[in-house]
Amino acid sequence: MRFYMYIRIFFCVALICVSIGCSSLFGLPSTPEKSTLGENTPYTKELKDLIPPKERIVIGVYKFRDQTGQYKPSENGNNWSTAVPQGTTTILIKALEDSNWFIPIERENIANLLNERQIIRSTRQEYMKDADKNSQALPPLLYAGILLEGGVISYDSNVMTGGLGARYFGIGASTQYRQDRITIYLRAVSTLNGEILKTVYTSKTILSTSVNGSFFRYIDTERLLEAEVGLTQNEPVQLAVTEAIEKAVKGLIVEGIRDKIWGKAVEDNTAIYQPLIKSYENEQNDNQNRVIGNKYPADYRQKFSLYANLEAQKVKDDYVNPKFNLGAKFGFKYLINPYLNLDFSASIFTIENQNIFSRTYFVPEANLECIILPQYKLTPFIYGGIGAMYSGVNPQYKGQFGGGLEYMAGKNFGIRASSQYDLGFKDDWDGIVNGKRKDQALRFSIGVNFYIGQK
Repeated sequence: MRFYMYIRIFFCVALICVSIGCSSLFGLPSTPEKSTLGENTPYTKELKDLIPPKERIVIGVYKFRDQTGQYKPSENGNNWSTAVPQGTTTILIKALEDSNWFIPIERENIANLLNERQIIRSTRQEYMKDADKNSQALPPLLYAGILLEGGVISYDSNVMTGGLGARYFGIGASTQYRQDRITIYLRAVSTLNGEILKTVYTSKTILSTSVNGSFFRYIDTERLLEAEVGLTQNEPVQLAVTEAIEKAVKGLIVEGIRDKIWGKAVEDNTAIYQPLIKSYENEQNDNQNRVIGNKYPADYRQKFSLYANLEAQKVKDDYVNPKFNLGAKFGFKYLINPYLNLDFSASIFTIENQNIFSRTYFVPEANLECIILPQYKLTPFIYGGIGAMYSGVNPQYKGQFGGGLEYMAGKNFGIRASSQYDLGFKDDWDGIVNGKRKDQALRFSIGVNFYIGQK
């Protein structure tokens, strides 16, 4: 008994060590971390690398706040924490400072500044009565020629969600993702006459992902082995807000140069900014086709297509021990519109029951196919139709339906993976009629699709 107790203790210790090892393997934190400087976004460096103006522009920001009223999404009751950080004015001022284009002045807490200046004046008047009055005067405050207004106007939760998973004999793995989205508007207002000089608009998605694996298995009548591992990663909202604000500041600078808003700050030096303006305009042109999720849909498919598939099929007939066999399919598609097409194909496959029956068929088919997301590189599709099976005897007729995924790997070139279910109209594919169930077949295929003709 004591021996078995030692074995159990050893097993528990080993399990703890493995858990610690897995923690290090997956990069999970196991010790406290030191405080660090704040992270930079991709646009921080772009702002700092902008060509500086002849003279910096004095600019004021009174309020740039969260205008969404959005609370953090919660699956367990109410959550009264806001979804967007409340210090967005500070983030904007930091972005203006990093750009080296502006001189930000304190306006968010102007009352504190004025109070402090009043304290300085009172103190000097009280304790420096005999001093030169000119030395007691404070220099005037800077005033802004331009004010920045706007804020975070939208926080959309669960813009896109999805996942993938599989489980077999108690062993499983899954992954999930979720995308939120924030939207920012920033406008420049002239203090001379109140004219709105320029308005820019940016958005940023916020990605959350999780990966999980599990093992659940009875290894004996009274022994259950269960193990789990998982990793979840959420993109910080603060960094997403910072990136969107920095992008808006850069857009404001570039559009101001292009539309000659900044006056003496640029004057006749616009030629040196032409590459920057050209790059920005190219991005604007690309942005015309962008949709939610930072995707760029387009018409990838032409009017006709030719395709070839490698197939594996398995019959469900009246005999036992059906076998998987390889076959091939070649076909032609005519696209009626981006969503629907007519599919005509011919394939060769063999149905076989081990050591009992084997027959090879030539199979022409006609299908109506629906492409679910024709403007995306990766799209699901479904189809259905009728076909015939020839093998030197009377033809066998059948119906079929299936579906799969197509990925446009290049211009007019797609890779497809699909599965198809064939349902015979009769029960004599194998030369025998037995029972009420018609002969059937399950087919899996992978292949290439070449699009030709005009869009």
